[in-house]
Amino acid sequence: MGWGVAAALLANVLYSTGFVLEKKALGRLPAVSVKEPARLLRLVLGSPLWIGGALALAAGFGAQLIVYRTLPIAAAQGIFVSGLVLLLLLSARLLGERAPARERFAVGAILAALVMVVLSLSPATDTVGGDAPTPLILLVCLPALAASPWIYTTAERRSRQPHRRPTAGVEYAVALGLLYGVSSLAIKGLSGRLTDPLDALRSPYPYLLLFTGAFGLIMSQAALQRCRVSLIVPVCTTVTSVFTAVLGTLAFGETLPGDPVRLTLRIAGTLLAVSVLLAMPKHDPPEPPERPESPEPPGPAVRSGGSKALGQ
Repeated sequence: MGWGVAAALLANVLYSTGFVLEKKALGRLPAVSVKEPARLLRLVLGSPLWIGGALALAAGFGAQLIVYRTLPIAAAQGIFVSGLVLLLLLSARLLGERAPARERFAVGAILAALVMVVLSLSPATDTVGGDAPTPLILLVCLPALAASPWIYTTAERRSRQPHRRPTAGVEYAVALGLLYGVSSLAIKGLSGRLTDPLDALRSPYPYLLLFTGAFGLIMSQAALQRCRVSLIVPVCTTVTSVFTAVLGTLAFGETLPGDPVRLTLRIAGTLLAVSVLLAMPKHDPPEPPERPESPEPPGPAVRSGGSKALGQ
């Protein structure tokens, strides 16, 4: 399992670096929209900084293949969530983002949920699933693929309402999290078929990966440009991790802990992560009003005719 842990930590570094580089590049580009995908792709592909971020994310997907071959799904998701700490450090250092106190508390709770999941692991009893029945995978993935664009377009429609407070981006992040959850299950399925490329092509996994990759690319860029990466990525990661850990464990036949204490830790950690997600603020706090410039203090008053009086 050592190689799997090392690959998961490397994936964390690559994902955090990739998202921050893309966010920095998007801040220098004109506004992008999911309604104009060709223009969006033309703009981002013309940015070397964005291409560097995209390559880092692609390398993270490659590392994820190694992770899923050597670690149970729940264990892998627990380590992936730990990458939020690095992401927050990079976003504060390179992007100047400062998360409100409520969000910092939420991220702390997510890390507590991570510790609970990690403590629930047992190398002696945890198993690594190899494959899942295709009908079961489709039953798990298709509702998420339908819900993701619906949540995203609903958030877009609400954001255009007049006098609406600026969105923090939680809805965008949930939509992306569901999409990347399906992508994560597809990577898990492919990881068990790497030795037989023809068998992999006959499975739904490469096509699910292409579909989620294309839509995730377009949807994520607009969301990253409008909202703070220090909120989008933690919420997206939480949704992806919970979706993958719960449904992936069942679909791929990976057993839950038999020990009551470990089982309680895993369930409690998952519920805590979901509760934090539901409690995240949906809007950014309003900007403090600018203080008007104070007028210069008046000089000493000169009474009319004063100089004449002095001369008399």
